[in-house]
Amino acid sequence: MRDEEATDGPPDPQLDPERSPGFDAEPAGLEDIEVDRDVTIGEATPAELAASDTEPVADDEVADLLDSLAGDEVVERRRAALALADREPAPAIVEAVSAAARTDDDAEVRQFAVEALAKLGGSVAAETALALTDDPEPWVRAEAVVALDRLDRAAHEPAIEAALDDDHHAVRRNAAVSLFKRRGEGALSVLLGLVDDPSERVREWAAHLLGGIDDERAEEALARLADDESDIVRKTAARAREVDAGSFRRQFTGALEETDRTLPGEDDLNRTPNL
Repeated sequence: MRDEEATDGPPDPQLDPERSPGFDAEPAGLEDIEVDRDVTIGEATPAELAASDTEPVADDEVADLLDSLAGDEVVERRRAALALADREPAPAIVEAVSAAARTDDDAEVRQFAVEALAKLGGSVAAETALALTDDPEPWVRAEAVVALDRLDRAAHEPAIEAALDDDHHAVRRNAAVSLFKRRGEGALSVLLGLVDDPSERVREWAAHLLGGIDDERAEEALARLADDESDIVRKTAARAREVDAGSFRRQFTGALEETDRTLPGEDDLNRTPNL
């Protein structure tokens, strides 16, 4: 694995071509190709799937976006929350986005709003993100951890560490990445605690991050993960054992980015459309 690839993270196991139906099969004709009839394509509308596209409202006045954020149309509320992140962080904007993050009935509005607050910054944003680490929706909690990391990773380290005990893999994984970026090799105990995590995605990222720690215990953990029941964890551990730990850490220090936190079932912005 090349050093410059270190921050890319483990590949998404859902994109592994070997997991594709019929991989390595040689059907004699179309009649021999089995099609799974149990596939569900979901009920999300095109408008809902396009809610993260803020281009249609890029030139809207702030007042119009605030009206949309408080309106009845859920897609418009989602879009307005994201669009307001690109405006000057005036108190009225921050307060409105914070209110949406805390109280909106739609989980994606809350998620988009806390993402926006991380960009707007300030004490209200931090207080809201801390509150949302207890949100009932796991993807909101996962985004709240990202927001705390971006706002002030050091100041919010205790809350981020507490997220390691969350019952959802995305939250635990985001906390682990943030703590590694904060502590570097000092995150060894955290990562060792994730080697037996029930989620293969968390174990995969534990393996990936252990590649940045030059310690015999990290190597022993990677040797264990190289024999994991999950193929993607085994492959990630094997690659991690070939990485230069120092180079890895130097490149893995910035705020949590979209490419750092993509998980199976989410898009590049840590969102899960209702597919």
